[in-house]
Amino acid sequence: MPRNTTFAAPRKKALAVAVLLTLAATAASAQEAAEEETWVPPGLPSGLDWTFNFDATLGAFSFGNSLYTEPKPDDISGDLTANWWEGSIKPALSAEYTTNSSAVFYGAASAVGEQTYGAAPDIAGGDASSFDVEDLYIGWRSGNTNELGEDVLDFTLGRARYRLGNGMLLWDGASEGGSRGGYWTNARQAFEMAAIGRFRPGKHTIEGFYLDKDELPESDSHTELMGVNYEYAIGEDSTLGATYMTFDAERTVNPSRDGLDVYNLRAYVAPFPNKNLSFEAEYALEDNGLLRDSEAYNAKAAYQFENGWMPKVSYRYAFFEGNDPTTLANEAFDGLLTGFSDWGSWWQGEIAGEYFVSNSNLISHQLRVHVTPRESISTGLILFDFKLDKTATPTSSDDVATELDWYMDWSVNDNFTASFVLAWADPGTAVQQSSGRTDSFLYGMIFGAYHF
Repeated sequence: MPRNTTFAAPRKKALAVAVLLTLAATAASAQEAAEEETWVPPGLPSGLDWTFNFDATLGAFSFGNSLYTEPKPDDISGDLTANWWEGSIKPALSAEYTTNSSAVFYGAASAVGEQTYGAAPDIAGGDASSFDVEDLYIGWRSGNTNELGEDVLDFTLGRARYRLGNGMLLWDGASEGGSRGGYWTNARQAFEMAAIGRFRPGKHTIEGFYLDKDELPESDSHTELMGVNYEYAIGEDSTLGATYMTFDAERTVNPSRDGLDVYNLRAYVAPFPNKNLSFEAEYALEDNGLLRDSEAYNAKAAYQFENGWMPKVSYRYAFFEGNDPTTLANEAFDGLLTGFSDWGSWWQGEIAGEYFVSNSNLISHQLRVHVTPRESISTGLILFDFKLDKTATPTSSDDVATELDWYMDWSVNDNFTASFVLAWADPGTAVQQSSGRTDSFLYGMIFGAYHF
């Protein structure tokens, strides 16, 4: 799940000054005293609704039979274990000011520090740490000033998050691992720069956006995009969406992304009154001439039982096109800025999707059973079967891997949560042919989070 953390100093200072000046100006224009006493950070303007949050995480990760092919580099003992830790902290301060007309000015600032240590596999970035700005944005919501509805207009500018659908194409605004640490933790998710405008009359949502991905300094492709998104809420649990995006990137680093046009259609529907049966479908087309001509799609059906542990059973088929070496065009799908929205989405598999396959040249079958034995505990099993869309030398088989994941989320209290994962993956013939690996992957994880 893996961003250019380096946010130029002038832009940092300009945004910070903009946040403080905007909040100070709105505070100075306040005409009514607050009805109840609110917390005010020392030295900062009163008359605003201030909120301080603090997040901290700590995770332990272990491969009993690691990602290394046999033998492990620089270790002839045959020991293929890999154990490492990741931790993060995120202090955040946000404020809102509501005008007499009910419009709201808002802003937020936060920073993220994270570290990976304990001889992590190369893909997780090795031992590394970083501390830098995360959120730094200002915005305005229209409140009840418009007869079309509450907060029908909303504008945000600065370092902020933006997400599309359930994250297949656009979810995570920053890269991690590498020199930053925190490969799995993924504490950074804000774009280096975001300008987002929303118009939400009734059941309709129209968004225009410009986003600049915060990439790792050592692999910065200067990926930027702008686009238009439309969504129609049929009901509380049913939404249709359509999006157009166009990308720019450093041509010498990622030529197929520079000038890329992306078209996306989405549907999330629960068509029956009890909403037990639900369906999801999504399609994406990427077009950049011969540099990129590809498509991806998925379909999912789920049924929620209402008795006992409330079991939910689902099946999903996902297709991400691979390149056909016999044609001039590059048909390999670019997974773009995907992210973690739920277990198995859209990092497919706690072993395969996190560490050795991507959403390109991939076909996956996912069968999932999720239960809630207690209000504070949810758990489940996810079975994946991974195939290649196209094969190429030295691989003649399309069989990538079969994976089984067990996960459990435990809300200890209002502030502490814990997650546990045990996973097994059996390498298919394609992996054996390409890497020489024959042993199964074994993986475990314990991850704790604190929030207030």
